[in-house]
Amino acid sequence: MKTYAAPLSLLLLCAAVYWSFYGTMPQTYIKLNAPENSFSTERAMIHVRAISQKQHYVGAEAHKEVRDYLIAELEKLGLTPEVQQGYTSGNWGNVSKASNIVAKVKGSGKGDALVLLSHYDSAPHSSFGASDAGSGVATILEGLRAYLSEKRYPKNDIIVLFTDSEELGLNGAKLFVSQHPWAKKVKLVLNFEARGSGGPSFMLPETNAGNSGLIKAFAEAQPSYPVANSLLYSVYKILPNDTDLTVFREDGDINGLNFAFIDDHYDYHTALDIPPRLDRTTLQHQGSYLMPLLHFFADTDMSSLKSERDHVFFNAPGGMVIHYPFSWIWPLNTFALLLFILALVYGFREKVLHTKEILKAGIPFFAALICCGLLGYFSWPLLLHFYPGYADILQGFPYNGHTYITVFTLCSAAICLVFYGAFKKLTAANLLVIPIFFWLLLCTLLGHYLKGASFFIIPLYCALGSLFVLIRWKKPSVLTLSLLALPAIWIFAPLIQMFPVGLGLKMAIASTLLTALLFALLIPVIAAYQRHRKLALLTTVVAIVLLIVAHNSSDFDKEHPQPDSLVYLLNTDNNKAHWATYDPIPGSWISSYFANEKQQNDTVETFSSKYSSTFTHTAEAPVKNILPPVVEVLRDTVVANERLIDLCITPQRSVNRLDVYSTSAILSCNVNGAILPTTYLKNQQRGNRLFSHFITDNSYTEIQLRLPSDEKPQLTLYESSFDLLQHKLFSVAPRPEGHIPKPFVLNDAVILKKTVNFIP
Repeated sequence: MKTYAAPLSLLLLCAAVYWSFYGTMPQTYIKLNAPENSFSTERAMIHVRAISQKQHYVGAEAHKEVRDYLIAELEKLGLTPEVQQGYTSGNWGNVSKASNIVAKVKGSGKGDALVLLSHYDSAPHSSFGASDAGSGVATILEGLRAYLSEKRYPKNDIIVLFTDSEELGLNGAKLFVSQHPWAKKVKLVLNFEARGSGGPSFMLPETNAGNSGLIKAFAEAQPSYPVANSLLYSVYKILPNDTDLTVFREDGDINGLNFAFIDDHYDYHTALDIPPRLDRTTLQHQGSYLMPLLHFFADTDMSSLKSERDHVFFNAPGGMVIHYPFSWIWPLNTFALLLFILALVYGFREKVLHTKEILKAGIPFFAALICCGLLGYFSWPLLLHFYPGYADILQGFPYNGHTYITVFTLCSAAICLVFYGAFKKLTAANLLVIPIFFWLLLCTLLGHYLKGASFFIIPLYCALGSLFVLIRWKKPSVLTLSLLALPAIWIFAPLIQMFPVGLGLKMAIASTLLTALLFALLIPVIAAYQRHRKLALLTTVVAIVLLIVAHNSSDFDKEHPQPDSLVYLLNTDNNKAHWATYDPIPGSWISSYFANEKQQNDTVETFSSKYSSTFTHTAEAPVKNILPPVVEVLRDTVVANERLIDLCITPQRSVNRLDVYSTSAILSCNVNGAILPTTYLKNQQRGNRLFSHFITDNSYTEIQLRLPSDEKPQLTLYESSFDLLQHKLFSVAPRPEGHIPKPFVLNDAVILKKTVNFIP
């Protein structure tokens, strides 16, 4: 048996890595012939296909079609949906007329409400919104149908809320929380979202106070495939990526749970967000959350969900959610330190540990950590150097991104094998001391600065167990040591993939460093393998083969199209026009427009975007006879040392968006009845941008400004339509196969600039 112990151990570790990914979500999905009271992915896909036939952003023709479809589907369920409309603006400075769809299943209790939440608008202007968030809407429709088919009568009210204008600044959620009477009785929100088109769905709680009540209830509801940990929760709170649920928490002090998938990030907000690219097992995963949680919270007293205590939590094999209070963090860290000290005393007494060997063991650990860090840090810049087209994917995650993650991980493992192989004469016990000490320091820092990651102490306890085994037995069973390594693999292997998938390959350093740190915890097992050089060589060869595969799939094609951009900007003040693009290197479709001018023209303004993209190339364009907006000043007066200006801007063509810029000090701004938050107006990061109005039904924009009396305001207007490729005055060739509109920027637009000066 000992002859095969090492190969069996290696197979066990590989199987654990495999299971850490594929055991977290369904691998099959339920078809149309499923029982009426169960969630069917294929039935949900019928809704996804209906919702995402066309782009349905706010102001698009298909936007109302999707709204009418959803109203009809809710009526089929026996509900009486209503449409809540109104102008709103949030901290993004975007104004829109939101049209929320709201319906209620009346409960038998005191009126406490559970909200099933998703948004039905797609991202402007090219996304079809199949995943984001057609998948969420379809999950709720199918889940509620299955629930109601059992003729259930819930204790709590169940509110279905399909918000509008989420993509523009969570505007629909703000409208509901601030103005709808049902919002006052909401106790919990389940929000279904997407930031890609596949992969596991992560649970992320939102609460103003402690999360212990939510986590306990979530675990008690027993979803089949929970994927959740408090590290993601902590990182999510740091990042500037909000969902509709954030509005419920911030404006209504209402707790909730987000369920969102982030893999295949390259599809996010693009023309590739279509039904065929939505992973069916991912949609099944969303349903596997909704059904048990809907049954549980429909009849649960939700008044106990709020708490003052936070819990550390993480999912474990078998669908378990392990959680414990933050108050346990320091006792667990302290006990781990005591065990470490005890292990050192025991090891030195047994003459297994030696100071000189321990110090030597620090060389491979820190050398591997530094080299892996450098590999991750420079990997994305190097890829951009050799493959500049990757810069066109603003999400920072190319179509072959998963292959690169595997390459970086394998290279990191090879680096570790080489360095540790050079010190193979050192015993495993001595090699393990420095990594355990480093992990103790790391867990101490995390316990202070990032408490959500404190469950990292669990693999450390297993490593301490391995250290005691190595001290007690000179030749312990490698299979026993492999079993002790499984928690580390289960916890860290998914994180190695998750960070660059969700945040782009610029975060490859997180993958390489985590690989090195995980490898250090696996030293008791790795040291038992005799052929480190051959393993390193094999790992390197596989990495090289995958790198070749990535190279061969680096070009854009029909299945992996190139995002590109083109806009036409007419300055009506000086009657000059320009073509402009955000593309670093204009491709074949638009290169002819920039043949004579390769640098950005500083006289042409750029527009705000999620990734701070600016125009990279501009060129003079022919002036077209396009009617500018009509600006009518309704009031301009001084009252009590303040200047009050009212004006109305009316388009003379079909438009989608109006951006207003001003360098003046604005005390307050009201747009079509929506008041821009003071926090937004005082935020220096907004620059000179006052607001953006995403226009519905070609409506006017009425602005009420309040300024200091000595201000001499100037407003710069940019009126945009998303019809450059269809406009009768232009002859722009259709995008060729293998190209899609670049997301996150003002694209395919005819933009008119107009300056409005106010006389002192």
